[in-house]
Amino acid sequence: MTQTQYLETPRARLAYVHTPGDGPTVVFLSGYKSDMEGTKAVHLEAWAKARGRAFLRLDYSGHGQSGGAFEEGCIGDWAADAQAVIEHATSGPLILVGSSMGGWIACLLSQRLADVRGFVGIAAAPDFSEDSFWVGFSEAQRAEVMEKGVLYLPSDYGEPYAVTRKLIEDGRENLVLRSPLPMPWPVRLVQGTQDEAVTRETALRLLDHIDSPDLRLSLVKGADHRFSEPDNLAQIEASIIDVGG
Repeated sequence: MTQTQYLETPRARLAYVHTPGDGPTVVFLSGYKSDMEGTKAVHLEAWAKARGRAFLRLDYSGHGQSGGAFEEGCIGDWAADAQAVIEHATSGPLILVGSSMGGWIACLLSQRLADVRGFVGIAAAPDFSEDSFWVGFSEAQRAEVMEKGVLYLPSDYGEPYAVTRKLIEDGRENLVLRSPLPMPWPVRLVQGTQDEAVTRETALRLLDHIDSPDLRLSLVKGADHRFSEPDNLAQIEASIIDVGG
């Protein structure tokens, strides 16, 4: 069993699991309030290990086994966390696999990391702090988050979401759907039609903004936001292979 390792950073102690292997390292980036013990992350690690492929999964600060408080984090912080772990634990080419918020973080890192070779977005949720949270808030909710600093929203996946003023303001500094997003490598986006957290319109906007020579979006009828059924996992595997994995 591959052991959890830790990277000490000024903000938090970051947990990660790195599996050595061949080819571009497949990096799994999890979603908002999710962690590296999720179904997709663990499944893909086993899949990569069986193929002798290098694989990395990690926890952002305030998530999973990493230190720090969730409410103190934001997109910019979590992208910086992921970049720090990736640059510490890997060398050479990378394939970024981003689930939900991890898709947004992958979009940011695709412009910062030295040798990205492919991107797989799973119900990718770029700009959700602005285009989902803020746009969907009532005036009262907007006032609460800006004046009190935090707003709690019910979740279908456990405890309520804490949406902070820091998340909203930092999100505006990290938007990726307002201008073309160059990705000169293969890209595969997968999106379930029954996803109640990320709309197919978001997937189409991302499709329109990414500038790639080989870009495909697959809409999967009946799949939900978790995208973790056996056939969904098989499609993610095929997508990784498609982009060079």
